[in-house]
Amino acid sequence: MTQDRTPLGLQRPGRVVSGLMIGLFGVWLGLALGVNFLGLSPAILEWLVGDTEAVLRGEVWRFATAPLVHVTSGSIGHIVSSLLGLLFLAPSLETEWGPRRFLGFVGASALIAYGVQFVWAITVPAALAARTAPEVWFGFMPVITALSVAWALSFQGREIRLFLVLPVSSRALLWIVIGMNLLAFVALSGSPAGPIAPFGAMLSGWLLGGGTPSPLRRWWLRARLRRLDAEVERERKERQARVARSGLRVIDGGSRDEPPPSSPRRRPGGEWLN
Repeated sequence: MTQDRTPLGLQRPGRVVSGLMIGLFGVWLGLALGVNFLGLSPAILEWLVGDTEAVLRGEVWRFATAPLVHVTSGSIGHIVSSLLGLLFLAPSLETEWGPRRFLGFVGASALIAYGVQFVWAITVPAALAARTAPEVWFGFMPVITALSVAWALSFQGREIRLFLVLPVSSRALLWIVIGMNLLAFVALSGSPAGPIAPFGAMLSGWLLGGGTPSPLRRWWLRARLRRLDAEVERERKERQARVARSGLRVIDGGSRDEPPPSSPRRRPGGEWLN
């Protein structure tokens, strides 16, 4: 079987991707202008970023707001990387999946990525957590990681031109994502998202984006089919038990040498047969 290795260039973003890009940039621009020029207290960021201790106190909204926050002072690389990741990877997935599935994937990936990091922080020994789980975590980059894995698994055998220049196959992209995040974990890089969140994102990219239907949906459909088969078998056995309890039986009609009659008639003994 031959594989389509036609490079995928820049594709026009759909409505959902465009809305995400505008939303992320708008939040960043508003916070950057407010904090850097309009006297907005940086404390506002403390209410939006992920904070393990704050979540333990019940501030669970941070799982929703943390992916929207990016570095507002000293660098634009954080927000630019998120926007470029969406621009180059997301449009083809939105076209392939449709807006509803794509938007659900984005939200679930952000929740799973930071949820895995939160669980890691509260379950591993304190000494390990201090090195691998930052006190605060934020940014959209874990979702970009999930999109990269989903793209690589959804378009196997295809190539993408990163930044419109470098051709990268889907398999190479998958290994690059895995390798870079492993190295970042070993080096304990100071990513705002933390070194654990990308692994949750990769898990999400595979579970929710590894084909159509996704692996998670395939498991759910198989479980549902097994449940339906079990219900049918149970009903069959119950029906057989009811018939056995009733004492009724089927009496064969007609002569063994003749085909069954097509209309009611009397047997030689006078019984009516149907």
